[in-house]
Amino acid sequence: MASSRCPSLYQINTRVWLTELSRALGRQATLDDIPDAELDRLGGMGFDWIWFLSVWQTGLGAREVSRSNAGWREEFQETLPDLQENDIAGSGFAITSYTVHQNLGGDAALARLRKRLHQRGLKLMLDFVPNHMGLGHPWLDDHPDYFIPGTEQDLNNAPQNFTRVKRKDSDLVLAYGRDPYFSGWPDTLQLNYANPALQEAMIGELTRIAGQCDGVRCDMAMLVLPDVFERTWGHRAPLFWPTATQRVREQVPGFLFMAEVYWDMEWTLQQQGFDYAYDKRLYDRLRDLQARPLREHLHAEPDYHNKLARFLENHDEPRAAATFSREVHQAAAVITFLSPGLRFFHQGQFEGRQKRISPHLVRGPVEPVDENLRQFYDRLLEVLRHPTVRVGEWQLLESTPSWDGNWTNDCFVVFAWQGSQGDHIVVTVNYAPNQSQCHVRLPFGDLGGRKWQLRDELSPACYEWNGNDLKEKGLFLDLAPWQACVFSITECNEAS
Repeated sequence: MASSRCPSLYQINTRVWLTELSRALGRQATLDDIPDAELDRLGGMGFDWIWFLSVWQTGLGAREVSRSNAGWREEFQETLPDLQENDIAGSGFAITSYTVHQNLGGDAALARLRKRLHQRGLKLMLDFVPNHMGLGHPWLDDHPDYFIPGTEQDLNNAPQNFTRVKRKDSDLVLAYGRDPYFSGWPDTLQLNYANPALQEAMIGELTRIAGQCDGVRCDMAMLVLPDVFERTWGHRAPLFWPTATQRVREQVPGFLFMAEVYWDMEWTLQQQGFDYAYDKRLYDRLRDLQARPLREHLHAEPDYHNKLARFLENHDEPRAAATFSREVHQAAAVITFLSPGLRFFHQGQFEGRQKRISPHLVRGPVEPVDENLRQFYDRLLEVLRHPTVRVGEWQLLESTPSWDGNWTNDCFVVFAWQGSQGDHIVVTVNYAPNQSQCHVRLPFGDLGGRKWQLRDELSPACYEWNGNDLKEKGLFLDLAPWQACVFSITECNEAS
């Protein structure tokens, strides 16, 4: 299967989807029950990758923590007003074994699903959680030195970060998994990356996972970086990711690593072997509703941009339809998913779902579909299937004032794609609550002496333009608040 420079990924909440299938089938659904027709549909939408969230085995201890934690239950109740105990299965990130959960059909069912995906040109992504393991993991008895130890004083002074763990031989005080800015996750235990034996064991886990899928999304990947780990735990850890990614790829060439990463550490992880890193900075600037910071972010070098994963929502972030008004949502989506890098979509995003579903839950709420938003995404996905925006050359363009004193040129984000066959696409967004105007010089050298048709792929709009004017004056834009246009540019006598 040919690789794409700008592939598309679709994230599925596996347990929630199988709960819905179980209701329809009248029995417990497994990965084998995912219909071929649904996989056909995802392939037809142009996706390259399907990320099945939360397929690994979890334990009863973590489930009980999830059910008894008052703060978490309040969130669950907000999502599901008719919340039942069985809706809370425990976090999919409190893993007790990197084997497929028995309720999902086990490893054999995953292997069959992966084969069905490959038959449709789709690759499989799964989770890897480097920072911690779930309560009840076998290593507690076999390798307690793999975890961060604590003392009775730690337990007394910081019970939010330490716990007493029962073991076959003797009880131990161990640290909860956490990041340096928040209290621990009480359904997990922190792995000790200062211990080389633990690092070797985790590389072994990664290598086994690589035999079951085509890539992994690494949860909070920056937490095991030496500086971050030392800041959190006071112990210096050797580098993990360069060795881990290299060793896995020696066994499985082409295996893909995507990092969930924050705190401006994207470049660091790209340099340590990751194919893609979350672009949280673009997402945050879109939420700030200002065009200039977006342009500044997009000025970075291509080597950086091409290895970013662009998203508007995922299982951690609030739903895009609940975060942005519909007009802003569409403008933000055009900027996000027509920028270079990996295009990362989330189940429910196209339908305008409003409620984020916690990874502790196995059921989601019933919500109406926003038909207008779904139609918009249908059009956008059609654009994203065009080879020009998948393997073409991308360039950020400058928007200049259309006349003296017109400041609204600062409200635009404009960029161009050019394909190997001379195909031209220009993306224009007025990312502001006001009508805006500007001129944009197009970077195409073949404009003069011809007439061109500019067809907006997101609407019925179509314009004819004199090539000499485009070359000398640039493209004039006058867009409504939050309006986005994706112009395919073809010579008039070639236009259909």
